[in-house]
Amino acid sequence: MQSYWMLMSETATQLEVREVPVPAPGPGQLLVHVRAASLNRGEFVVGHGLHGKAGSWKAIGGESAGEVAALGQGVAGWREGDRVMGRCAGGFSEYALMDVGEAMPVPASLSWEEAASIPLVFLVTFDMLVLQGRLKAGEWVLVNGVSSGVGVSSLQLAKALAAKVIGTSGSAAKLEALKPLGLDVGLATRAADFAPRVMELTGQHGADLVINTVGGTVFAEDIRAMAFEGRLATVGYLDGVLEAPLDLGALHAKRLVLFGVSNKLRTKAQKAASVPRFVAEVLPHFAAGRIRPHIDRVYAFGQLEEAKARMEAGGHVGKIVLRAPAAGHG
Repeated sequence: MQSYWMLMSETATQLEVREVPVPAPGPGQLLVHVRAASLNRGEFVVGHGLHGKAGSWKAIGGESAGEVAALGQGVAGWREGDRVMGRCAGGFSEYALMDVGEAMPVPASLSWEEAASIPLVFLVTFDMLVLQGRLKAGEWVLVNGVSSGVGVSSLQLAKALAAKVIGTSGSAAKLEALKPLGLDVGLATRAADFAPRVMELTGQHGADLVINTVGGTVFAEDIRAMAFEGRLATVGYLDGVLEAPLDLGALHAKRLVLFGVSNKLRTKAQKAASVPRFVAEVLPHFAAGRIRPHIDRVYAFGQLEEAKARMEAGGHVGKIVLRAPAAGHG
């Protein structure tokens, strides 16, 4: 079968398509005939650590959707041919192994490309907004970098939970494109200058939950924009800035909660623990059409280099998806 592998050094990445044997599912695993897989920026960020040790080749692709091709020992509740989606390793391949604890049924209304856009980014969003963020109906959410994959999913889930969303982006056109998804207010800026406008829009209340996908350049401004007992999720650092000043007076007086959102150090069991709640609480929104994954562009299997370049250039709004290769490559 065809499979994408990547070599990451301290400064660059190199992609390669390999012909490798179809893997056999082990105990507690599904073999998935992949139909589509989506890109996630963290996997390609040099020095981010998700790839593993620098200088090593690794099969890549962190989430996919397809049909169950075979069951490992002890797997119950799945049959060959079932439509499945989930986080996995080596998703940019014709076949991939998926731990049964990560496997979720694909709602009938979704395409393969849409299904492949859900598992990783929406589970992260569920972690941020619900599990750690404790978002309630009517609260204000501020999303820095709202046009990114995690930014768009945060907007969509927040609206499904009846919250109000303010999003920042350097592109007014991207903000306009997100209005049909429910964006209440878009602030066209890349600078750390948005707190006064957030306070004005919220009647001096501030943002109850802040989603920071940008990094250290906006951290202090996020603190200034937060409400009493506000929560701040740091989920990325596209700016590459890993340090920022912290106003301890505001942290203390406003009783703020600051938390990180990453799977980098979590065990498989820790990552899979939230999947049943996600299936029960969020998957019905997809099945009913209240949330539909927002896909920026779909690329053919041989175009991963182009897809990666579009993501790294920041020109996308929502998810970038790679179609699996046609059957028959062995």
